[in-house]
Amino acid sequence: MTELTGAARRAAAFRRMRDAQRTEMAEDYVELIGDLIAETGEARLTDLAEHLGVTQATAAKVVQRLQREGLVESRPYRSIFLTESGIAVAAKSRDRHRIVHDFLRALGVSELNAEADAEGMEHHVSQESLAAFARFTKSLEKG
Repeated sequence: MTELTGAARRAAAFRRMRDAQRTEMAEDYVELIGDLIAETGEARLTDLAEHLGVTQATAAKVVQRLQREGLVESRPYRSIFLTESGIAVAAKSRDRHRIVHDFLRALGVSELNAEADAEGMEHHVSQESLAAFARFTKSLEKG
């Protein structure tokens, strides 16, 4: 593979960020749905809206999009459920969050800031950087 230079490198970086932004909301929603189901046995639209700080109408639009993408199932007057694809996306997102969080904590970032920063960074960090974060954190645990 040839190394990108100049404008092509910059364009590739911006393209990666745009792609991450497109998936960020879906990942946040499916991760939260999975967490709510694990914690309370169900994920309701009102709970999603409350936890994400959005209106129920906004949450409903996103849930409809997630249904079209095959990540969730929802029935009128029932909870929201993750599909197999949704479960996989939630697990991957949760794992990325944990790796970034643990890395930040290993650097000495406070728990409060590590949690908040990991929430945004998890969606934008490359696989290469994520793997390096995990290796670094693991090396500290062994040492």
